[in-house]
Amino acid sequence: METTYKSRVYTDRPDYADFDTPAKFLAIQSIIAKRLQQHPKAICSYSGGADSDIMIDLIERTRELFELPPVKYVFFNTGLEMKATKDHVKKTSEKYGVEIEECQPKISIVQAARTYGIPFVSKIMSQGLENWQKKGVPLSIAEEYDKAEDKAAKRRELKERYPKCESLINFLCCCNSAGEPRPNIQLVINSSKYMRDFIAEYPPDFKISAKCCDYCKKQIAHKVQKDYELIITGERRDEGGMRSVPRKDNTALCFTQTSTGQYRLRPLYYVSDKDKEWYKNYYGIKYSDAYEVYGLTRTGCCGCPISYKAVDDLEQIRPYEPNVVKAAWNIFGKSYKYRQKYNAYKEERRKNRLPCGTGTGKEKI
Repeated sequence: METTYKSRVYTDRPDYADFDTPAKFLAIQSIIAKRLQQHPKAICSYSGGADSDIMIDLIERTRELFELPPVKYVFFNTGLEMKATKDHVKKTSEKYGVEIEECQPKISIVQAARTYGIPFVSKIMSQGLENWQKKGVPLSIAEEYDKAEDKAAKRRELKERYPKCESLINFLCCCNSAGEPRPNIQLVINSSKYMRDFIAEYPPDFKISAKCCDYCKKQIAHKVQKDYELIITGERRDEGGMRSVPRKDNTALCFTQTSTGQYRLRPLYYVSDKDKEWYKNYYGIKYSDAYEVYGLTRTGCCGCPISYKAVDDLEQIRPYEPNVVKAAWNIFGKSYKYRQKYNAYKEERRKNRLPCGTGTGKEKI
C-alpha cells in the first residue's frame, strides 16, 4: 500500500485547527488573549486586505473582552497601493479607534524592480531563477542527473563541479541534498509544470527576483518591529506558497520564538476561506472597495506577478484606478507577458501529453 507523505503542516496540526468555525474562533481568541498577557508589547501588520480585517477585529474584540493593553498597528505602503486600500486603512483606524501608522521603505518598488529584477510565478520560483541567472549553472545538469543510474553520486559530483550552488542544483535537478528525486515539492523548478523545459526553450530577457518584497516590506517591517516582544501577522496556510511550508523555527506555525528572541503569532494560520466568510457575515465586517466594489478576491501587493490573476485583477481595477494599473504594467509588464507565454507553452504541452524533460524540439543551446 502506497503511503502518502504529509508535511508537518498537517502532522503537527493543533486540535483547534479542525474545530467547527465558531469554536475555532473562540479558541483563537483565547490564544490571542494568552499571548498578549504574556507579551503585552505587541505590534501587528495591517495590510488593508480581507485577512487583516478579520485579524484586527479578532484582536480588538479580544482586547476589549479581556481588558488587554493596546496593540501597535502598522501599514506598509510599498508605493504601489490602490486608493481603495489607503482609504480603507483610514476607515479601519477610525472604526476601532486605533492608530495605524503608515510606514514607507527607503527603496521604492520601482527602484527595487529596476535594480534586482521582478517576480515570476512565485517567490520560490523567483528565488530559484534569480540564483540560476546569477550563477550561470547550465540547465543541462538536470538531464545529467535524470540519466544517472547512481543519482546520489551524480549529485555529489555536481556539488564538486559547482561549489556554493547546493540549493540551485537541488532546484534545477528536482532533488534533495542526498541526491534523492523530489519532483513534487515546492522548492524545485518543475513544481510549476514544464518550467525547466520552458526556460530552456525561451530564456527570460529580464532579471527575475522577489527582492522587491524584501526591500519594500520585509526590511522596513524588521526595522519597525525590532523593539517589540510580540509580532502579529495574518498569514494563513490556505494561501499556499511559502506560507504553507514548515519552517525550521517552529512546528505548529501559529506561535513561535524567532532567532532574535521575539515571538511571532499567526492567529489566522488555520483559518480557512470558509471560516473567513462565516466571520465576515456573522460580525458584519466590510472589506475595502477593492473587494466590495472592484470585485477582487484578494489584494496583497497591487499587480504583483506572483498572483496568477494579476493581469485579470488589473483589468478589474482599471475602471476605478487607471493610474495604478499603468504603473503596475510599467514595473511588472515583462513578467506578465512571460507568464502568458509560459501558460500557452504549458497548454500546448498538455494537449500533446508530453512528459517533462522532452521539450518540443525548439530548444536553444
